[in-house]
Amino acid sequence: MVKQHFSHVRHWVFDLDNTLYPPAARLFDQIERKMTDFVMRVTGADHGEADALRKTYWHLHGTTLAGLMAEHHIDPDAYLEEVHDITFDALTPDPHLAELITALPGRKIVYTNGSAPYAAQVLQARGLDAAFDAIYGVEHAGYRPKPEEGAFRAVFALDGTDPAQAAMFEDDPRNLTAPHAMGMRTVHVAPERGEGDHIEHHTDDLTAFLRGLR
Repeated sequence: MVKQHFSHVRHWVFDLDNTLYPPAARLFDQIERKMTDFVMRVTGADHGEADALRKTYWHLHGTTLAGLMAEHHIDPDAYLEEVHDITFDALTPDPHLAELITALPGRKIVYTNGSAPYAAQVLQARGLDAAFDAIYGVEHAGYRPKPEEGAFRAVFALDGTDPAQAAMFEDDPRNLTAPHAMGMRTVHVAPERGEGDHIEHHTDDLTAFLRGLR
């Protein structure tokens, strides 16, 4: 039974985008367009080149923001505010998911590579804000992104998260490598399972998975 693998967990860490809302909402599409526009303005590249750069920075540095900071020394706060200025019309409240998260024993937090104010807006639109004890964005890790282990350790130190008693829910498989190495239980939330021993559990339905832990 899956449930027995989580009997020790008292710290529940959830990613935000495409984890706490369905990928079909395509919220991140809006953000990616704004990222590309930002890269165009900073680098002078055309749209195609800027979109390719955005992806390259994500691949090499963990996030587009980290790449822009390393290569162009941008103001991270201005960037985060601009790229997260989107609409949330595609999101709907999910009271059942809120109930399941609330019922988990222990502390529940959101940790995203986006900003905390953006995450708060998403949670409110999903009706999940009351289910969580705290929200942490990339700014709380000194703008270091997941998958860097140092970023996880910075956020966990702020919140008092004990990795030996923690679980991480995440849609990007590479962002589960450090949590697994730190001793956390790892859950990949995505339509298809990622590869690697660092992924201990997989689900394409977070609500159903959490229901199985009750």
